[in-house]
Amino acid sequence: MTVPSQRFDRQIRFAPLGQEGQLRLEQSRVLLVGCGALGGILAQSLARAGVGELVLVDRDIVEESNLPRQVLFEDVHAREGTLKVTAARESLARIGGPTRLEAHAQHLDADTIEELAEGCDLLLDGTDNLGTRYLINDYSVCNDVPWIYGGVVGSGGLVLPVVPSRGPCLRCVFDSPPPSGTLETCDTAGVILPAVGAVASLQAGLALRLLTEPCQTEPPLRPALLEIDVWSGSLRRLELGPQEGCHCCGERDFTWLEEPLGRRATILCGRNAVQVRGVGESPDLDRLAEQLKPLSSSLKRAGPILRCEIDGHVLTIFQDGRALIEGTDEVERAIALYDRYVGS
Repeated sequence: MTVPSQRFDRQIRFAPLGQEGQLRLEQSRVLLVGCGALGGILAQSLARAGVGELVLVDRDIVEESNLPRQVLFEDVHAREGTLKVTAARESLARIGGPTRLEAHAQHLDADTIEELAEGCDLLLDGTDNLGTRYLINDYSVCNDVPWIYGGVVGSGGLVLPVVPSRGPCLRCVFDSPPPSGTLETCDTAGVILPAVGAVASLQAGLALRLLTEPCQTEPPLRPALLEIDVWSGSLRRLELGPQEGCHCCGERDFTWLEEPLGRRATILCGRNAVQVRGVGESPDLDRLAEQLKPLSSSLKRAGPILRCEIDGHVLTIFQDGRALIEGTDEVERAIALYDRYVGS
């Protein structure tokens, strides 16, 4: 297959990539989980670079609050509540080029990841919740497929390329998710587009390198945890090796890969409600109440129960991490609300 000489001319001139690397990009298949802030920039970067197949997965719809930082979406998408994967595919299609786009409007879980990731050379993290990231990490290590973690909040974020058998996996660095409500999120602490752009660009650069690595003459990538902050202008690189005794890459314990969606959520018949349980430790309800108070029209704390109304839904959060999501009988919507406001 011949690479269009003019379209990718400047990219091919970059010596570590070259003509052979460009051909390899055109033959690659990448799974991108999440089409929002990080995912939008990642998708655009890879499509413009000429990646052969880009598989997009997202369960959410476009909202007005997405527009300042999610580059694939426009006002019309927010007004009409367009599915993010649909809007992303429309925007990417207008770019043109050889990339074939495959869109799936669904939740990524242990029941769906095998099919969605089939034949992929790389998995990319454009998500906004830890549970999905640990699932991707399990799949990556189990199937020896590299993935790139990215997280952003406020003015900074983290990036970690996970290359099985070469460096640490996510659980080597963060063994398990912290208690719900202990980490800041974009919904509670805000986020600015330059931070999103910086983190996604680091991910995209590493993606191009990993996809073309077999035809490079330089030494293989040495995975490291990268921390960047665009407000202070700081960048730190921490090189780590696989951790002895890691539950995932050491003991081959794939907890999240063995957790089907049906075990995490239960539809409460006749109540228009779904009960969801978290995957991490029990939440700190006091801290969670502080984070949710600016977002909720009504928030009440009664002993081991926190109750609030957000986005037209009533969330009742229990001390053990369970939550009752009222106002929907859709499991994926309930889990999305839980992950967004309570944490994975």
